[in-house]
Amino acid sequence: MTQDQQNVLTAVETMTLAFQAGDIDAVMQTYEPGATVVFEPGSPVQDGDQLRAMFTAMAEVNPVFTYTGHEVFVAGDTAIHIAPWSMTGQAPDGQAIAQSGLSVAVLRRQADGAWKMVIDDPHGAHLMAGQN
Repeated sequence: MTQDQQNVLTAVETMTLAFQAGDIDAVMQTYEPGATVVFEPGSPVQDGDQLRAMFTAMAEVNPVFTYTGHEVFVAGDTAIHIAPWSMTGQAPDGQAIAQSGLSVAVLRRQADGAWKMVIDDPHGAHLMAGQN
């Protein structure tokens, strides 16, 4: 893995760890202003206040994420990260939650060299549903 690929992976892992810890300020720092996050297939969110509220609400289930692999491709100052994931958590009523999907994230290198997410779609696999 090249240094750029490792830096992209680190940016994604930083977001994941911050989200699991409920550190929404740190989560938001991993995204560019105006970034798009797809919390539900077909329903992208760009508004920063709405993103913060969505992440805050989702953190209440105490999510724990597991990735089963990572692919990172870099072209200049743009990168894509693709990873199958699973998540476990607990709803406020105590019910166990389990979800899985395919994360597809586009990142851009910032002026300071850091990588931040521009588009984050953790539901990339939904297009495959129902196909044989």
